Amino acid sequence: MNQATPKSLFADLALLPQGWCRNVILSWDANGDLSSVTPDSIYSPAMRRAAGPVLPGMPNLHSHAFQRAMAGLTETMGDPADSFWSWRTLMYRFAQRLQPEHLQAIGLHLYIEMLKAGYTSVCEFHYLHHAVGGQAYANPAELSARIVSAADEAGIGMTLLPVLYQYSGFGATAPSTQQARFISSPEWILDLRARMKRDFPENGSRRYGVAPHSLRAVSDASLKRLVQGLNATPGDADAPIHIHVAEQTREVDDCLAAFGRRPVQMLFEQQQVDARWCLVHATHMSDDEYRDVAASGAVVGLCPTTEANLGDGIIDARRLLEDGASWGVGSDSNVCVNPWAELRLLEYGQRLQHRRRNVLANPQAPAVADRLLQQAIAGGAGVSGRRVAGLTVGQRADFLVLDGEDANLAGRAPAQLLSALVFCEHNENPVRDVFVGGRQVIAGGHHPEQARARAAYRDAVTGLLKD
Repeated sequence: MNQATPKSLFADLALLPQGWCRNVILSWDANGDLSSVTPDSIYSPAMRRAAGPVLPGMPNLHSHAFQRAMAGLTETMGDPADSFWSWRTLMYRFAQRLQPEHLQAIGLHLYIEMLKAGYTSVCEFHYLHHAVGGQAYANPAELSARIVSAADEAGIGMTLLPVLYQYSGFGATAPSTQQARFISSPEWILDLRARMKRDFPENGSRRYGVAPHSLRAVSDASLKRLVQGLNATPGDADAPIHIHVAEQTREVDDCLAAFGRRPVQMLFEQQQVDARWCLVHATHMSDDEYRDVAASGAVVGLCPTTEANLGDGIIDARRLLEDGASWGVGSDSNVCVNPWAELRLLEYGQRLQHRRRNVLANPQAPAVADRLLQQAIAGGAGVSGRRVAGLTVGQRADFLVLDGEDANLAGRAPAQLLSALVFCEHNENPVRDVFVGGRQVIAGGHHPEQARARAAYRDAVTGLLKD
């Protein structure tokens, strides 16, 4: 995208770390980093003026891009005991059909959808590495390159997390034939990262971490080699590490049966878990595990819509907040691409579980939406490995402009805006403009590549669904 953008913007109202501020000038440098954030400024007609309230962009801390093309395909009962595990079988079957051009088309369309929804960066948990049957591509980084190229075309910030996947279950159970496209070794993942860093260098909008898929899919020894190799790579001592953990009760039961320990407990015994770690889902934890997560500084990756769709269960988010744990939100299987819907469902799940309202508020932060949004931005930024923690000097100029004429937002006092954004179902998109690294990628709800991306996505899905 070659769209020219100004290096500053005047906002009548902007959400800064200290809260809503008026008459804010946001300025950024040639690298896309905020160089000044000045409230109580005087507007000059020479300035570009935001057409509505300005918010920091939301980091999406967990995505499997290709699963967007599966949305709606697994919602018919195939087994009276349908569960995550039966869904996974269908997902594996779908993944066998994907070709590199399909993945890039799906990724581009999805990342444009994310931008239009208010996500300005994404952590892509990428485990599709090889050709059908596990055959190597001539370029081992073929599919990773397709994902990063899609993000570049869309203009979204990207943290690529190549996934280490070795086994089908605890105790080094041999992988199934359907998992052959995922299988690798710690050394293969580290080599893939080196290739990607050479061909698509890290910059303000791009970072590489790693993702051991889960404790059932990697061994203790392999996990140690992966983390040690990452730490030994120059510049990567703080690179993010994401892992699925304790998503399903069966996973917890199987871990207990195999090792006599719960998954989160075992992870903490094996690794020095700290703020660079994202524990994706962590739905089923004991009291001790909740305390350990909060004390470690690790970020819990919550994906409420996918967790509901898969029947995972409901985490005790009230306990997370009371313990001071860090967390963020992700779109995971991408059946929903809407950060406000994720925050809303997070709160509503707690209301159903605890049978009261405004569960995730407290006397110091009585507005649920305000508390959730600020914490989701901080947590998502922390495990993206990038400077996307809000509108403050030194962070990326990632922000969005709400539609000042939106019927459900217009006329609201600042203290009511986020509540209206999160807890009102909007039939029209309330996000008007989106900037990533100072570049405007969405203007008036429109992305310059959306028509081409939509056509390519339709062609890809049509091809994938043919018998």
